[in-house]
Amino acid sequence: MTALARGENRPAPGDQLTVTVASSASVDVSALLLTEAGVVRSDADFVFFNQPTGPGVVYRHGNGGPDVVQVQTSALPAGIDRVVVTASLDGRGPATFAAVGQLTATIGSGSDTLTFPISGLTTESGVVCVEIYRRGGGWKVRAIGQGYDDGLAGIASAFGVNLDDEPEPAPPSRTAPTVAYPPSAPPPPPPGQHQPSYASQQGAQPVHSDLFDPSHAEVNGLGIQKQGGKMVKVGLNGEVMARAGSMVAYQGELQFQALGSGGIGRAIRQHLTGEGVPLMKVSGRGDLFLANSAADVHLIDLDGSDGLTINGANVLAFDPTLRYDIGRVQGAASYASNAGLFNCVFTGRGRIAITTHGSPVVLNVDQATYADPNAAVAWSSSLQTGIKRNDSFGLGRLMGRSTGEASTLSFTGRGFVIVQPSELPPGGLIGGTGGGQQAGHGGGLFG
Repeated sequence: MTALARGENRPAPGDQLTVTVASSASVDVSALLLTEAGVVRSDADFVFFNQPTGPGVVYRHGNGGPDVVQVQTSALPAGIDRVVVTASLDGRGPATFAAVGQLTATIGSGSDTLTFPISGLTTESGVVCVEIYRRGGGWKVRAIGQGYDDGLAGIASAFGVNLDDEPEPAPPSRTAPTVAYPPSAPPPPPPGQHQPSYASQQGAQPVHSDLFDPSHAEVNGLGIQKQGGKMVKVGLNGEVMARAGSMVAYQGELQFQALGSGGIGRAIRQHLTGEGVPLMKVSGRGDLFLANSAADVHLIDLDGSDGLTINGANVLAFDPTLRYDIGRVQGAASYASNAGLFNCVFTGRGRIAITTHGSPVVLNVDQATYADPNAAVAWSSSLQTGIKRNDSFGLGRLMGRSTGEASTLSFTGRGFVIVQPSELPPGGLIGGTGGGQQAGHGGGLFG
């Protein structure tokens, strides 16, 4: 085993290289394929937990051990001049590498091994560990150890990865498309007559039930609409964004595409914050029915003048004309709750369907307003938020069953707050969000 000093380079010990990053703290390992200009050709050249394969490079999650990046230099595209392997703190331990005792990158191939113990980091939360680069028709390895204060997002941005998840959506069309819908259900029978029935086409005895009352019939029309109190129907002639796994039924020709958290930038932020919406895009022509654990459903129309801040676990579906990102809840640092440290922020014009556990109250914030952090579901993005200790106004631990910290979330400004009659923690009956780190990983280069 040969130890490298910072800046030192050696010939690559083989064509098939395994780069292992071991740390005394939990870190995310990634790799970037760079051109001679030092940037990626596209986002496909960024290999990390949410995109584990690239041309000639595979990321493998350690599953309790160190993460690994496999590089086959002969499989790298001709336009790739070097591959950098990075490590970034994942938010589950120290905030900077100054508090990390051990950080070592090891490059192995067969019986030959190079090792680089990385030290001297202070305020950094991300670091480029080593690079594998072309030189004179061959490949070499260099110890780098360059730190970044803004972690994985800073590293990705420095090498040209686009962290803007998608362009601003086009404004909605002024002429709505049309979809042919079945006729409305028949009116209820006059008093004294039998309940409606459903007759079998095979001539069997008709089925009688109050289920065939018009109150249970599907609603008509385009777009996102309430279907009863715990379901939405989307009349589709185009596309809609919906929570992954929320489809309970559909009619017509619809296609479903999993989107993870909706882009590289949001994937990184969701992984670091635990916040986000696991999404699917549904497109085509027909009727889509969505629900989430029989939670109550509510519709909100945004006109573009203000945004909506909401916990990702309460998002069911939204129009593609809306844009969402993951933002910090100001004043709520270090507080984990339904109204957590980070929430989803929706902006633009369009409709969003949200869920609550029980029938909520909508508070008009025209004076100082306080809510149990696990009961506050959503609020106007223009409001100012903060945390107030209940002891400061005599409530102590009498407020809410699950706050634990004897604190309430405060709101000031002009807007509204939606409060559900439940203090369920995130991921309760409504369901939580999933991180990207355990996403399916592709096969390796070496079998």
